[in-house]
Amino acid sequence: MSYQKQPPVIAEPDAASGEDSIFAALTSAPDSWALFLDIDGTLLDLAETPDGIVVPPELPGQLETLSSRLGGALALVTGRGLSYADRLFAPLRFPIAGLHGAECRAADGTVTTAEATAEFEALKADLVRQTQGWPGVLIEDKGAAVAAHYRLAPDREIDLEPLMQQALDRAGPDWHMQHGKMVIEIRPSSADKGHAVEAFLAQPPFKGRRAIAIGDDVTDEAMFRAVNPLRGLSIRVGPLSPASEAKASIASAAALRGVIARLAA
Repeated sequence: MSYQKQPPVIAEPDAASGEDSIFAALTSAPDSWALFLDIDGTLLDLAETPDGIVVPPELPGQLETLSSRLGGALALVTGRGLSYADRLFAPLRFPIAGLHGAECRAADGTVTTAEATAEFEALKADLVRQTQGWPGVLIEDKGAAVAAHYRLAPDREIDLEPLMQQALDRAGPDWHMQHGKMVIEIRPSSADKGHAVEAFLAQPPFKGRRAIAIGDDVTDEAMFRAVNPLRGLSIRVGPLSPASEAKASIASAAALRGVIARLAA
């Protein structure tokens, strides 16, 4: 007699149960779950500059092993551009939503990308020029998005806020301003990590699975809002706060990498 394997019933996690919830779900019924992972601050430790992040040499292989055990139902959902994220984990090429979902590579390899207009390209160049005299401020060109990082110059937030607002007004309604950890970003208004997760869940091998979404920043809240109504697990890296939609937490990116290592082993 044939039967359909059902996912385990997992109690609503408390604020300290992130590690246990991930491990229990992915060891007891790996074919019932899909895993969605942010990169910066989640898989990898934050750095003072965007290019300063370090990928532990064992991590890509561990992710590949875990992806295999999940039947390929592992995707990266990041604010990074698709090509940049690929360089981090080369030569591996995971399903990925880049630029918060404005770019996407499905599990079958199909790629969709966002295009920057000529006006947006000029806008990015002007932001670089306008901030040249601001030590510690870095303008990151992401193609169809642009980010102003001020981790090395936190006092510059008060100057960057109106500057980025002017840039947004110039960009027009097709772009949206997003605040994150010591960064202000202008990205396509259609880009949303929650929508990216929903799109993955409509396609094999993610289709029919419950979702685990793990992230650390404001943009990851859209993922949490997407998976919570679907009996998924929403896990924040760092302490929970009343403002977060996450239902559980894990202490740090290092702690998450530890769980991934255990699962891969």
